[in-house]
Amino acid sequence: MLQVDLRELARGPVETKAELARDDPLLEGVAVALADPVAVGGRLQPAGEGRFYWQGSLRTRVTGECRRCLAAVSRVVTADIGVLFTEDPDALEDPNSYPLPPEATVIDLTPAVREELLLAVPQYLECRPDCRGLCPRCGQDLNAGPCGCAPATVDPRWATLAALKGKLRD
Repeated sequence: MLQVDLRELARGPVETKAELARDDPLLEGVAVALADPVAVGGRLQPAGEGRFYWQGSLRTRVTGECRRCLAAVSRVVTADIGVLFTEDPDALEDPNSYPLPPEATVIDLTPAVREELLLAVPQYLECRPDCRGLCPRCGQDLNAGPCGCAPATVDPRWATLAALKGKLRD
């Protein structure tokens, strides 16, 4: 339930819970493939006249290829969400605020969920932080071991910089 009737808030805070299917139109434009539905949960409560605060979280799993070695990768993505829905135009300068028309009878949480999901999904997937990738000459996975390619020759104009790089490693 990502839409909450404001009349429900008259009785107190409202617990929200929803699961968005992987092919939900709300999720169009997500840069990686979703392996699981997006589980969303939270609590919406009044925070003054014409103001409502929603604190929640989302969780899903994304899949794709490692950007370095092209191995299959699966990562859990989570995000905590804290947003304010308000009728006050001055409060909208805060990036965590969303407009609420004065005549609104329903609060739609989907814009906040979509935005937080897009921010939480990694731009690139990596199988591990120290992934060595593929050899640029032969394409062998360097995580499995060194390839048989000859070491790259350094352009003599860069030799001094290469020597400095070698000293910095020590």
